[in-house]
Amino acid sequence: MSERDLQDILRKLKSSRDYADCSSLLSKAKITLLKLKALTPQPNTPSSTLQLAREVFETGALLSIRAKDPAAFTRYVHQLTPFYELPPERLSPAHSEKNKITGLYLLLLLTQSDYAGFHTELEGLELRQGREGMLEKDKYLGYPIKLERWLMEGSYDLVWKAMASREVPSEEYGVFSEILINQIRHEIATCSQTAYPSLPISSTKNLLFLDSEGAVIEFAHTRGWLIKDGRIYFPQQSMKATVDEEGNTKELSQMAIENTLGYARELETIV
Repeated sequence: MSERDLQDILRKLKSSRDYADCSSLLSKAKITLLKLKALTPQPNTPSSTLQLAREVFETGALLSIRAKDPAAFTRYVHQLTPFYELPPERLSPAHSEKNKITGLYLLLLLTQSDYAGFHTELEGLELRQGREGMLEKDKYLGYPIKLERWLMEGSYDLVWKAMASREVPSEEYGVFSEILINQIRHEIATCSQTAYPSLPISSTKNLLFLDSEGAVIEFAHTRGWLIKDGRIYFPQQSMKATVDEEGNTKELSQMAIENTLGYARELETIV
């Protein structure tokens, strides 16, 4: 087995659209890397072989995302870590998918609500790059960083706008859209039932990013909400209060929901 064999496998991988075929090719590529002693970086591994190994794992990671296999994607991320930590004179960062894959991993942690893991990974990136605050300027890394901040603030409308626009960095990032939308939907639902005694079904449709009032009714049943005379009634729950910019007392959840309701009304005027 040689580097030429590995290059041939990579060419086939990039031209194939069949996931089963790609899985078989990836297995062959890993066997070749094993024979070349390049599954993990070794002191005597040539830079050209290291570059091919990195490309194999990056290709596998992106294919796993397209196949919606987060477990396989996570394994590839861990396999790539020692390659990404090599100094540039050992392995050139040129033509690497490092930021793209790292950004996807951050996004995966968000969809799993693993905020501790998200911040641990982010802090590691800032330490390695030594440029705190600069990560957000990268189109791949900045995307999940902004989403996480908006999720923490309860600015769900901004998250929705980002996911529904051309701001999505690549098609792989779009794979997580439905997962995040469902997560946001349940966050908004929880805030809604603590902030208001009831809401019109028509407003709730846009608020929850649902396609029809029928979908709203179906969703309401899963939450145990009551439906009567075109309105959804929420169970009363305890609410924490704060003071808004005008000095009025408001619930934290109500303030978050009002921002999203405003966006929902904007959608209605556009449509």
